Order: sequence, then structure tokens, then C-alpha cells
Amino acid sequence: MWAILFEEFWGDLKAQKTRAFLTMFAITWGTIAIVLLLAFGQGLGDAFMRGTVNAGNHILMIYGGETGMTYEGLPKGRRIRLDESDLALLKETIPGIDFASASYAKWGSTFAYGSVKSTTYMEGVQPQFEMLRSMYPDSGGRFIDQQDVALKRRVLFLGDSMAFRLFKGANPIGKTVTVDRVPFTVIGVMEDKLQFDNNNGPDADRAIIPASTFASMYGQHYVDHLIVRPRDVALAPRVKREVYETLGRRHKFDARDVRALGIWDFVEETKMISGISTGIQVFLTVVGGFTLLIAGVGVANIMYVVVRERTREIGVKLAVGARRKHIMSQFVFEALLLCLTGGAIGLAISGTVVGLVRMVPQSTMTLQILANPILSWPVAFTAVGILTVIGLAAGYLPARRAAAVDPVESLRYE
Repeated sequence: MWAILFEEFWGDLKAQKTRAFLTMFAITWGTIAIVLLLAFGQGLGDAFMRGTVNAGNHILMIYGGETGMTYEGLPKGRRIRLDESDLALLKETIPGIDFASASYAKWGSTFAYGSVKSTTYMEGVQPQFEMLRSMYPDSGGRFIDQQDVALKRRVLFLGDSMAFRLFKGANPIGKTVTVDRVPFTVIGVMEDKLQFDNNNGPDADRAIIPASTFASMYGQHYVDHLIVRPRDVALAPRVKREVYETLGRRHKFDARDVRALGIWDFVEETKMISGISTGIQVFLTVVGGFTLLIAGVGVANIMYVVVRERTREIGVKLAVGARRKHIMSQFVFEALLLCLTGGAIGLAISGTVVGLVRMVPQSTMTLQILANPILSWPVAFTAVGILTVIGLAAGYLPARRAAAVDPVESLRYE
């Protein structure tokens, strides 16, 4: 039976080349539209998530503030300043904290390598800063470790843009750079990353030294901020509340006083970006779905025309004993095969386009965001499933009409 159906389909295809081409083109175009829309939408959402996480990997960045409430007879307006002992207390007191680091900061430090000089934002941090801020070293280098901090080593980790300004593309590992006229050895360069949020500028322009070295070199006791990451993102609200409670007891302020501490909550920011990404995906899915639906309506209209054109043929088949299910199978098979063929071509073209776009060198932030489509198997299988449903629907109704034709009346049809 299937061989007969395919033979009839092939004969009809050769006889009605234009109609078959237009039908498959509509499905192919609809498939390309929905697959590419979803691929670029998923890539856009992924880029936004990476750009957000690379600025702060689900962290809470804690700044000292100024009390806005009186507390146990103490006036409001008192300055709250944090130091490394506060970080140690938080790690000891709050079990929900996974990683943590203090950060000393300084604008305008002068870096010199030979005759090349540059100024940038410098931070003195602890080893876990690497995971907290996604500042991973490029091949051949490393980030600051615990020994560097314990021994107050003069070692330097550079953002990739800062390293290029100083070394013009040469390998900086092991080279000596003076920082405010003090020699430091470069131990690593940050690998290139996409970053949206900026805390005093992008990490690519940043320079990192051990926190202990920074405090000793500049005689600084108070940190610029503390960074902690909850063990689980679901614990973030609880950890934030416990930070206020713990530091409130130590620095004598009310745990409800939100002005006493400033907290930059990257967990909430990541949730917001995730919600925006999901919204974009839903919107593009709806648009792509309507595109496929329109293509399906086109297929159905064409199949109705086919039924009218072949009314006499259908009447002859019924008159010589063809069953109604055979007539229905013929038109359902034709519609389904056209849809699946057009869908397969559309998927092949979409996959090729995605592959070519991803081969474009991502030399700018714009290209890192836009030239990042993601074609996933679930998307492809979903598109094929939708096409199958459209093919069945587009073929069933005309097939039902064809099967209901009265043989006597159809033989009179002109």
C-alpha cells in the first residue's frame, strides 16, 4: 500500500511541479523562520546570562553604609566600615555561604612595563575572588592562591585588555611590571569573557593583587567591599538577612536598617535576566508558531484545490471499488510527505546558517551577543513534531472531503 501511495505521490508531483514546489517552499520557509528565531533567541538569552554571571557569579556584594535608624541609644547617621574580620565572622556564622572574598580597591594606580605606562582600577583580593567574579586565567597562567596571600607576595593578575595595553600581544607571564613604582611579577592574564554589569569598569581593564599585599602596601585597614556567594541560590534571601543580623550585632545597628549596608544582589539580577530571556523565547516561539500555522493553512488550501482538480479521478477510483480510507490515505500521505520534506529542507538550511554564523569571529561584544545562535535537538524535534501535526491537519480535512465525494456526481464533474 505504501509503495502505491508513494507512486501516486511521485506521479502527482511530476504533474504539478509548481504546486508541489510552492507547498514545500511554504513549509521550508516556516521551518527556517521558527528554528532560526528560537536559535537566535536562545543564543541571545544565553549571552545575556553569561554576561551577567561573568560580572558576578550569583554573588552578594556588601558595602558599608550609614545607619538610617537609631539603635540602643546610638544615633542614626553613623558610618559603617567593614574589614577582613567581618568576612571571617560571616563565614564562621552563616553556613549558607559557599565562597567569599574581601576586596580592597584603588583607582588610578600607575602600571609600567619598560616605556609603556597605563593607569587602571586595581583590587586586592583573596583566592576565591576568581570563582566569585568568573576571572579565570588564560592558558599558561594562574590566579592568586592562598600562598600569595599568606606570604604577601608581589604578584599581579591582569585583565586581558590591560595586559594588551602593556605588552602589545606578547606573553606577559613571568614579566615584571611596576605598580606605583613597586615591582610585581605577572602570574596570569584573564581569559576573554562577555560582561555586562560593571563594578568600577570591566574586568578586562582590571589589575588584581593579593589582599594582604594591598593592605600592607597602602596601609589600608578597611575593605572596599565584601563578596559572598550562597551555597544555593534559593538561600540568597536568607543569607542576605543573616548578613544584616550578624554585622548588625557587631557594628551596633538594627538588622532592619537597609541603609547600614549596601548589598548588590547579583542573584536577583540573574533571576531578572532569566525572566527576560524566557519572555523573549516565548515571544519568538509564538511568532514562529504563527508562521508555521500560516504555512499549514497554505498547504490545506492547496490540498483543497487538488481535491477539486482530481474529482473525476476520485470518482473513478470509488466506482471501481476503492475504499474511502484509501482515498483519505492518499491525500493525507501527500500532505504529510510534503510537510516533512519541506521541514527537513528547512532544518538542513537552518543548521547550515547557524553553523556559518557561529564561525564568525566574535571580536566585539555585539558579535558575542548576536553571532551566538544555539540550535538544540529539542528545538529541532519540536519543529518536526509541529510539522507532523500541521501535515496531518492540512491533509485530513481535504482527504475527508475527497472520500465523501459521490461517485456518480464526481463522474459528471467538469
